[in-house]
Amino acid sequence: MSTFNDLDPVLHSQLRLAVMSLLISVKEADFSWLKEKTNATAGNLSVQINKLKDAGYIDVQKKFRDNYPLTTCKVTRKGTDAFDIYVKNLKKYLLYNSGKH
Repeated sequence: MSTFNDLDPVLHSQLRLAVMSLLISVKEADFSWLKEKTNATAGNLSVQINKLKDAGYIDVQKKFRDNYPLTTCKVTRKGTDAFDIYVKNLKKYLLYNSGKH
């Protein structure tokens, strides 16, 4: 039996993990705010948001505000659960490497 569980490949990406971490803390955010906080390009952030959406980890709502497109992202229950499991599994790696196993 392995000591380590696989890390979720959807979350095991720096930008997707950053987006999820931010959304877990605020529950909902718009694209511009996520772009500012992650320092990502609009194109890369858009691709990563779509991967999170396709996995069912976030809901994405597109609408207009004052004739400007507004994309809002919100973490789902599935996304919250996946994030919690990811963090728990990552802690196992860190604890093992620190000799606290």
